[in-house]
Amino acid sequence: MVSTALLLVLAGIAGITDTWHHKIYNWTTYPGILLAIVVSHFEPGGIGIEESLKGFLLCGLVMLVSFVFFNVGGGDVKLMAMLGAFLGIDQGLEVLLWTFVLGGLAALITLIWRFGLANLVSRGLRHLWWMLRLGQPVPLADDERLALQPPLYLARTAFVAVVIVKFQLQNWEILR
Repeated sequence: MVSTALLLVLAGIAGITDTWHHKIYNWTTYPGILLAIVVSHFEPGGIGIEESLKGFLLCGLVMLVSFVFFNVGGGDVKLMAMLGAFLGIDQGLEVLLWTFVLGGLAALITLIWRFGLANLVSRGLRHLWWMLRLGQPVPLADDERLALQPPLYLARTAFVAVVIVKFQLQNWEILR
């Protein structure tokens, strides 16, 4: 119970600071990681130190790979490592997957909002047509590439993912 409350507070703070300042601060993640490991040991029915460390390492490693190859922010890496420390391997990875799915969905909604669905589809089809016609990939112009990279605030979607996993909302009939 204590770990869930701490998890929700720290994930909520990260979501707020990411939204307002585009940063996930170390003063949220580092103490959160330590608290997660300590609480996992002392909380009755907790996941235990070993599971906490495994969740920390696995979620942190997955995000570190994302940081290196996919331009994810360093704060996102530390946040997901912290969430893994609170949740362990199974729930940590589930939160990580929900975070990416919800983040991708939010990015898609942002693109549709900016450009309109019809405009995106017609540009995509035109691009596909030229790729097929020329028989090779056609690079996007710099302005097109920049427009297709909306900011991705993973801390907000991570908070929603934590709520989904901790309260088992994925098991509700309405979501099926």
